[in-house]
Amino acid sequence: MAVAVGLAFTVAACAADEPAPIPTVTASAPPTAIPNPDPTLRPDGSALQNLDYFEFVLTAAVDDGAESGGAFVDALVEAGFERSAMEVTADRTTVNLDADSVQFSVLINDTCLVGQYGDDMGLHVAAFTVLATGTCLVGETEPVG
Repeated sequence: MAVAVGLAFTVAACAADEPAPIPTVTASAPPTAIPNPDPTLRPDGSALQNLDYFEFVLTAAVDDGAESGGAFVDALVEAGFERSAMEVTADRTTVNLDADSVQFSVLINDTCLVGQYGDDMGLHVAAFTVLATGTCLVGETEPVG
């Protein structure tokens, strides 16, 4: 037993002389971000499949200074959406003031891609089922042609 106790003190004494290693952390390179490709029009796709592209086109139009319904319609047509499937609200109120916002839509099958833009509210987009009237927007709309 004395040998075991002596051996334990010897091992403990040796261990106390050497400092414990300090773990080190090596910095690794941050993961490389893989850029998401820009969405594209899916001509045979559903409205929901084209919602990201609809928003992408409208965001670019806002960045380019679009404010009128006609400017948003033109951007959507240029991006490949069908003009004949679109609706847009008036840029001016019935008392000839600037409208607080404009709404625009594209009907794809039985679903509407709807956008709304106003200086104070920004851009909002959504997909909705077509109304019972067969249209996307409620109320009076302007000719898109």
